Amino acid sequence: MLARWVVAAILTGLCALAPAHAKDSNIMADKHWSLAIHGGAGVITRDRLDEKQRGGIEAALGQALDAGSTVLAAGGSAVDAVQAVVEVLEDDPHFNAGRGAVFTYEGSNELDAAIMDGSNRAAGAVAGVTHIRHPVALARAVMADSPHVFLSGAGAEEFAREKGFEMTDPAWFATESRRKALEEFKARKVSWFDIDLKYGTVGAVARDAQGHVAAATSTGGLTGKRWGRIGDSPVIGAGTYADDRTCAVSATGAGEFFVRAGVAHTICDRVRFLHETVQEAADATIKEVGELGGDGGVIVAGPDGTTAFSFNTPGMYRGRADSSGMHEIAIFGDD
Repeated sequence: MLARWVVAAILTGLCALAPAHAKDSNIMADKHWSLAIHGGAGVITRDRLDEKQRGGIEAALGQALDAGSTVLAAGGSAVDAVQAVVEVLEDDPHFNAGRGAVFTYEGSNELDAAIMDGSNRAAGAVAGVTHIRHPVALARAVMADSPHVFLSGAGAEEFAREKGFEMTDPAWFATESRRKALEEFKARKVSWFDIDLKYGTVGAVARDAQGHVAAATSTGGLTGKRWGRIGDSPVIGAGTYADDRTCAVSATGAGEFFVRAGVAHTICDRVRFLHETVQEAADATIKEVGELGGDGGVIVAGPDGTTAFSFNTPGMYRGRADSSGMHEIAIFGDD
């Protein structure tokens, strides 16, 4: 009887230990993080980029990727990571966001940005700001410190002042290469928008060690845009979206088409309701954009840590990293 009791006690102990071990394994597995970034898509081919330009773009993407990775590797949140990435890219004149943003037809730089936290679907966005060095930071403040989701123009900047944002001289955003692009656009007079399209919009998506996802996007819009035009980047569900149940998405491309297709939300819906992978959902949605006549691309991060790129243009400035050691940067479609 004693031996039987001892065996039973041992078995009971083993059974009690098994769930704890499984729980510990799940906790360890959940430490995985992943990050994907973009600096725009469009007519980006090897013959259009010299070695100096390519090196500068790759270096900037690497710096942004490192900024986000540092946050995630330290156990930081996905929303902090995507903001860190976008702020680096907003300061780099290689991209159409912040410093280096394209000019409107009237000769100003009007900036748009959005950010979304997939853990609670909180979101913030701004459009048409002209004095904010980091529009993504202002979008984050709208998300965290206002009762609203989307602010624009003078009202967004009034909110920024109330929140203690330092106003930046608009001259900070202007670059000679972007001014030249506007002059060439006006001289051609062949389209509503610049036909030599390079969508330099920047963005990031991430999955943190707690299993949450987030997305952020920032842009200067399109060269020669008029009448306060707003594209998809700051529109929640079009150019930016994040939901822990599905994925996080940041888009770049012909904004009017991305708005009409509700690109970011459509990708998440395909994952949620059609049970597609993030890659399948992204590819199907970009195909739909192409069928409407638009082009561009997306980056996607799933709550399982999977990341995906999809674009129908010759190239997209992009990169990704994760906790397993992956670290890659690419520009052209065949990279």
